[in-house]
Amino acid sequence: MRNLKFKEFREQLKATSRFFLGSNKVMQVSLGRSAADEIKPSLYKVSKLLRGDSGLFFTNMPKEEVERLFNQYEDYDFARTGSVASEKVELKEGPLEQFTHEMEPFLRKQGMPVRLNKGTVELVSDYVVCEEGKPLSPEASRILRLLGIKMATFRMQLICRWSLDEFELYIQGLEDSDVESS
Repeated sequence: MRNLKFKEFREQLKATSRFFLGSNKVMQVSLGRSAADEIKPSLYKVSKLLRGDSGLFFTNMPKEEVERLFNQYEDYDFARTGSVASEKVELKEGPLEQFTHEMEPFLRKQGMPVRLNKGTVELVSDYVVCEEGKPLSPEASRILRLLGIKMATFRMQLICRWSLDEFELYIQGLEDSDVESS
């Protein structure tokens, strides 16, 4: 999870809401893992959906407002190693004006065919940083960051909603989730 982006989102909702993140198993036990040990009716259904990077969001805001906030929030960030490239990035042979002469050894270590020419970093031949649809190498993610190219999108999605009078599932296909396997 991108901690800084999450902190920004959480800060927007600080006055009316609280996020709980932590061990999914602990949160499942606290909510109730089955209908027999749940605290409130249908709350065990929420615990069955706690898997991976998930958490609990408590608020007194109206349902429509929460849905709108989560659906609208999207922030772009630099892609990390292993992320799938969303586009092909290719650098053409010639001077790289955006880099100072001190960057030349670092760029060479990243696998770029560069040299110094009269104090200017110059690309000796065309260089493909990444291919669309392929995972990013550590070197490619560093070069993309230096170039200022953001390929990752941070967004959060609602999985379900629970209140005293109803349980609503937003993502279909999760209702058969098994608590013991999480």
